[in-house]
Amino acid sequence: MDQKDKIILQQLDVIRSMTENSMKRMNSDFWGTPAAPQSPAAPKAPEAAGKGSEKKAAVSTGQKESEAEEELPPPEKLEDLLAELDTYIGLDVVKDEVRSLINMVQVYKLRREHDLPTTDMSLHMVFTGNPGTGKTMMARMMARIYRSLGILSKGQLVEVDRSGLVAGYVGQTALKTQKAIEKAMGGVLFIDEAYALNGKSENDFGQEAIDTVLKAMEDHRDDLVVIVAGYTDLMEKFIHSNPGLESRFNRFLFFPDYTVDEMMAIFKMRCGKGYVLTEEAEPLVRDYIAEESAAGDSFGNARGVRNIFEHILVAQNNRLAKMEQVTREDLMALTADDVLHARGKIDE
Repeated sequence: MDQKDKIILQQLDVIRSMTENSMKRMNSDFWGTPAAPQSPAAPKAPEAAGKGSEKKAAVSTGQKESEAEEELPPPEKLEDLLAELDTYIGLDVVKDEVRSLINMVQVYKLRREHDLPTTDMSLHMVFTGNPGTGKTMMARMMARIYRSLGILSKGQLVEVDRSGLVAGYVGQTALKTQKAIEKAMGGVLFIDEAYALNGKSENDFGQEAIDTVLKAMEDHRDDLVVIVAGYTDLMEKFIHSNPGLESRFNRFLFFPDYTVDEMMAIFKMRCGKGYVLTEEAEPLVRDYIAEESAAGDSFGNARGVRNIFEHILVAQNNRLAKMEQVTREDLMALTADDVLHARGKIDE
């Protein structure tokens, strides 16, 4: 067998191995059954390496990965988290509710330490409000607070929506939802637009996802918190559509739309990262935000502010590109012309 034949056989072997792996992955995707890990085709290690050396190395690597996953930073100090909470723009009512919840948890723990009777304490929550009002940000903060209080072991946030829980085939939704739950164990499972899980047809698998989540809330009540979020009216209908949801979600936090003053403060906070809003530009930005936010829910509150900021940056970039020399101050300044160009008030 010449060298050319050897190369052809090696290529065929690689193609065969890739085909087998692809078929196994297709089987996993279709049936929801994890495929056994496959090792890429490779020549055997020489005997000089020592029998069992590869196995020991694999075990050692697995142990290191497992240890790395278990190593977590220490819980943050509650006073530091509350200080950070105070820096959040707006959300005064939400902040008060969060502080009341912290007080309730602390008193609950003290009563247990003194062998006093306690009532069932539900830490699962419903966040309602329009998009861009800080619901995800606050869910992440709650995960950190719960870990600081010793309620959760890890304090991570796992964010999903209907597409992250519901599959397209019978029997797959429970498996897909369970994977999300396992990823969230020790932390918070945040389900955005949770009302979309309400099936509109008999063949919809959303109810299967709901049932799986409810069971996990019962089975892992000591180390899993679920927060569902969405538009106020739709979330109320969603919670009251199912007795299981009603019994487990009895704490509602409403996130109001930001005022123009608050959105202006959010814009300035973004400018603080390397940009300076000129004095002439500031009232124009305020008018821009007021005009866009008055257009309706599609503006998106803080998200809308971010979009406005990015539009102004595009206008600034176009202006700087026409300059022969650009100084550090030029790179930082957001001018009135930038705002007007972003709004379409000045033609190019």
